[in-house]
Amino acid sequence: MNEIKDYNLVSVITPTYNSETYIQETIESVLQQTYPNWEMIIVDDGSSDQTIAIIEEYQKEDDRIRLIALEKNQGAAVARNTAIENAQGRYIAFLDSDDRWLPEKLERQLTFMQEHDYAFTYTSYLEIHSDDAKNKVVTIPDAVEYNDLLKNCVIGCLTVILDRDKINEIQMVNIRARQDYALWLNLTRRGFTAFGLQETLAKYRVRQNSISSNKIKMAKQNWKVYREVEKLNLLKSVWYFMHYAYFKIKKYVV
Repeated sequence: MNEIKDYNLVSVITPTYNSETYIQETIESVLQQTYPNWEMIIVDDGSSDQTIAIIEEYQKEDDRIRLIALEKNQGAAVARNTAIENAQGRYIAFLDSDDRWLPEKLERQLTFMQEHDYAFTYTSYLEIHSDDAKNKVVTIPDAVEYNDLLKNCVIGCLTVILDRDKINEIQMVNIRARQDYALWLNLTRRGFTAFGLQETLAKYRVRQNSISSNKIKMAKQNWKVYREVEKLNLLKSVWYFMHYAYFKIKKYVV
């Protein structure tokens, strides 16, 4: 980890791959933050479209935007870890290249963290669908711990801010999906409670062709996290997977 140069600097971690359609909105949402002390580290994971060219244009206008281009596609975990390794801020915030923040996101959440001395926080967010009628606010509990997360991941990656002055080591497991979930489990298993800010401060884009929109693939990835990452025995894995399935069914039926 690099020496932290600015105690109140927020390092925004953004992996990107062929994101020319959405990356401008993502960057603009960071530029519009009312909290100005941030750096945005965008790691391009081998894009073949105009993603890099778009980012480079923004770099010319604002030197807080940093681009790291990987030679070949290695997945979001590698891209995020590369950004974290190059981050210079005390605070680590996550924002994928098709999502957006509301303007007061950083200011409101950092105030929440500093007032309560929290190391790990997340917020409510708005799910954006291609059919606007399906848009909805994803509400959150006030706090979650390890066993809660094993049953149901209520934390949206785009809402998380971590204080690495308290947490120290922050690294995602190198798996193709659910690497953010695995990190939240790692942190809560280490004793860090995740605290929820009951404000809608981000917009998550639901894309039909993404891994996260494929329910069968996501279920398989969740099982992989239980068995291969968390090393849960078969009985515990089945127990927690039943809770996972229940909450997923409830989400899509209700």
